Amino acid sequence: MSVTAPHTAYGDLQRRATLTTGGTLLVLAAVAWLLTAQRSSGMTDMVSGLAQVGGAMQFDLAAPVFLAMWVTMMVAMMFPTIAPIVLLHRLVIRRRGGGPAATVSFVGGYLLVWAAIGVVPLLTLLAFRDLTADAMWVERGCGAVLVVAGVYQFTAWKQACLRACRTPLTFLSTHDFGRGLRGTVRAGVSHGAYCLGCCWALMAVLFAVGLMNLAWMAAIAVVFLAEKTWRHGVALTKVVGAATAVFGLVVLAYPDALGAVTTTAVMPGAAM
Repeated sequence: MSVTAPHTAYGDLQRRATLTTGGTLLVLAAVAWLLTAQRSSGMTDMVSGLAQVGGAMQFDLAAPVFLAMWVTMMVAMMFPTIAPIVLLHRLVIRRRGGGPAATVSFVGGYLLVWAAIGVVPLLTLLAFRDLTADAMWVERGCGAVLVVAGVYQFTAWKQACLRACRTPLTFLSTHDFGRGLRGTVRAGVSHGAYCLGCCWALMAVLFAVGLMNLAWMAAIAVVFLAEKTWRHGVALTKVVGAATAVFGLVVLAYPDALGAVTTTAVMPGAAM
């Protein structure tokens, strides 16, 4: 009893830390989904995507508001996918005697990467908001984006980034980020960069079909989760890539096809 009791107590602490950390990530993701849904109900322009450029794309958000909305979307879509590495990082930190601040700084470093990349869609929306509604080349441009995004799914860069996301133990054990909060922030930023390399292409697809289209957000979030955690996730990347590239070719040939997947009914409250 004197030998097993401490071991059992330690196991209970580990399970409690796992449940607390995992539960917190899921709750934050759920809250972010709720906030995004509420926001999208009054932003039918961004729900429709770049296919509705011109009259339907009246982008007038201030940069800080857009970036806050963007980070909220990333929390909603990405927190479930990073749960394995955050949990593993938390266990490693606990063994070193670290507290919750290390986990918070790790997640903060991860979000810092996605917040920084949010400048790209912000600048794109600012550039597109004054175009006329008959700018057919925009739809063909979206078709080209879809083709590039689909082809990227087959590249070695995609596979390398996906491998880092699918093997959190290998990632943490083969990178020396140093000690202290600075080290945990560096670890979060590094993993965020790999995650960005893994997911940027499908995020570009989301931008084309509707940045705040909840149906497309949910579908792409499920793909991200399956790619990183499902045992057939690597094969899924190629299936999704092929489908995306083929649809992109269709849009290049028939631009109106993009509107078929971006038209969305106005959500309750949008008229207000």
